[in-house]
Amino acid sequence: MLRVRCLRGGSRGAEAAHLIGAMVGRTASGWVSRAFRSTSSSAAALPLTVDEPFTEPAPEESPVCAHTEWDPLEEVIVGRAENACVPPFTVEVKANTYEKYWPFYQQFGGQTFPKDHVKKAVAEIEEMCNILQHEGVTVRRPEPIDWSVEYKTPDFTSTGMYAAMPRDILIVVGNEIIEAPMAWRARFFEYRAYRPLIKEYFRRGAKWTTAPKPTMSDELYDQDYPIRTVEDRHKLAAQGKFVTTEFEPCFDAADFIRAGTDIFVQRSQVTNFMGIEWMRRHLAPTYKIHIISFKDPNPMHIDATFNIIGPGLVLSNPDRPCRQIEMFKKAGWTVVTPPAPLIPDNHPLWMSSHTHTTTTTEEEFLPPVYQNEKIIIIIKT
Repeated sequence: MLRVRCLRGGSRGAEAAHLIGAMVGRTASGWVSRAFRSTSSSAAALPLTVDEPFTEPAPEESPVCAHTEWDPLEEVIVGRAENACVPPFTVEVKANTYEKYWPFYQQFGGQTFPKDHVKKAVAEIEEMCNILQHEGVTVRRPEPIDWSVEYKTPDFTSTGMYAAMPRDILIVVGNEIIEAPMAWRARFFEYRAYRPLIKEYFRRGAKWTTAPKPTMSDELYDQDYPIRTVEDRHKLAAQGKFVTTEFEPCFDAADFIRAGTDIFVQRSQVTNFMGIEWMRRHLAPTYKIHIISFKDPNPMHIDATFNIIGPGLVLSNPDRPCRQIEMFKKAGWTVVTPPAPLIPDNHPLWMSSHTHTTTTTEEEFLPPVYQNEKIIIIIKT
């Protein structure tokens, strides 16, 4: 799920920016809420003949505006599970899954996920869309695509996966949509499902940036990445070793979380330092990028480990603690942990760990100041 637009302004966002500013030893620069408008369209226009009357529509105020993860939601892109396919068992997929599921990928890579599971996923997503719409939120959906079609580039051959998680591939920073380059070969062309929506937002005034697309050649991956046990993964992650190399920039949008003009990111199996540096330079000087890390044997997507759900309020996965958590606490942040998930151990978790999936509205673990707030917590699967 990707938030496209939130209510502008708001004291909560400003409060969060100041809290984070205290943490990094500076005053946060506040909100960036102006709409970017085109000023060069007339100069770029081609000469027209008398028989070709043309009037360029005036750009509207951007329909996209979001600076945090928690402001009231107006419009959202919700993904699709239709036609979801098992990614081929490549080195980057191997590094992000557990050994007991490797035979599943080896046998079914390139084929659709089991139909009964896909059917249930589609029904659950549709119901979530209904709930959002009844709350007054505008819900948009990506295009359905046949992900089983094989494609080939000069560097690799693969099939696709799905368009179930727009948060992985798109991030909104202010009034700009940033399209992530991704790191899995099975997700190379996933952006195509969202292009009709992005072009619509662009025509209506939003900024649109596509990060440099990696070649995803063999050099981007450590072909001998030594993983078999959880202990192996913990050791490698602690050493800062990941399956992705620094051959070229790559990142998933879901490794970034927003808090005003401060954005937090982790180096993970799918996000390398070159990708983080590209984002840092692209968003400077208005936005500041802060790298944080976790005791995580398989880091991939920060929002399943550390989620900012309010100004100065963090939901933190207790199984994967943040190594810099004292810095947040000293800055006055409140850190809460969710209850243990109730999902049974025998549930197939091909694409996630047991602790990825939890939804809670319990008030007991929230500090009193937030117990009367309408806070919706969604941890993606």
